[in-house]
Amino acid sequence: MSEPDARASGTFSIGGDLPVARLGFGAMRVTGDGVWGDPADGVEARRVLARLPELGVSLIDTADAYGPFVSEDLLRETLHPYDGLVVATKGGLTRHGPNVWKPVGRPEYLRQCVLMSLRRLGVERIDLWQLHRVDPAVSMDEQFGVLRDLQAEGLIRHVGLSQVGVEEIREASRWFEVATVQNLYNLTRRDSEEVLAYCEQHGIGFIPWYPLAAGALAAPGTVLDEVAERHGVPHASVALAWLLHRSPVMLPIPGTGKVAHLEVNVAAAHLTLSADEVEALDAAGRAAWEAEVAAQS
Repeated sequence: MSEPDARASGTFSIGGDLPVARLGFGAMRVTGDGVWGDPADGVEARRVLARLPELGVSLIDTADAYGPFVSEDLLRETLHPYDGLVVATKGGLTRHGPNVWKPVGRPEYLRQCVLMSLRRLGVERIDLWQLHRVDPAVSMDEQFGVLRDLQAEGLIRHVGLSQVGVEEIREASRWFEVATVQNLYNLTRRDSEEVLAYCEQHGIGFIPWYPLAAGALAAPGTVLDEVAERHGVPHASVALAWLLHRSPVMLPIPGTGKVAHLEVNVAAAHLTLSADEVEALDAAGRAAWEAEVAAQS
């Protein structure tokens, strides 16, 4: 079998002028437990990052909060000057310990986030900077206004948002062109269907985080299990392939700290599902999501 190549997933142009392979990489897991501190195996984490361009991955998603700072530092150490790569980062969350994330959207803090990411990544302009969360304690005009200013100053090429609804995207669009939206979305988590539809209509890249989750569909005898067995691949590969089939603006960013797992993820770019398989997976995923919502209400 030939080496997996993320370019088999197709291409999407972020902001209309920044082409990337649709199957990217999320650099959250090259950090310690709780996304806190250094990775348990720093050598393997560096091998993962060095392997990305060899596998055709061109979109790498990170954040200043990953570590904090560890992910950005490792990316610079391993991949700078990022030839042929788009390193997208995020800011606006503060860290107070493992698995603790608190939004701060004050304009002076967001400006600091951008300036410090520029320094850590070793670049003069960030290709894609995403607001990690909209801070409910700060007016959106203040948060979006400073991002417009940073873009006008040439420090950010494209601006994205994370975990937002359609109304927030519309509000942000008054200040700048929203290039990407990064929301929780996977086979069995469909809260953001309306956001995805909006992104499709407006050519906005949709970056699903937690893309490999399949919930109850990972059990034996499910549609997901049957499709995976038919193709001779892991459940996660089918979940990724389904995302790529789901929408042309979909940019999955599965992350890992292991080279072997990375190669399996990238191989999903080569997996072609039939129309019947895509439809069956979609129906099963929606049903699982609706059942979960009903159980919680």
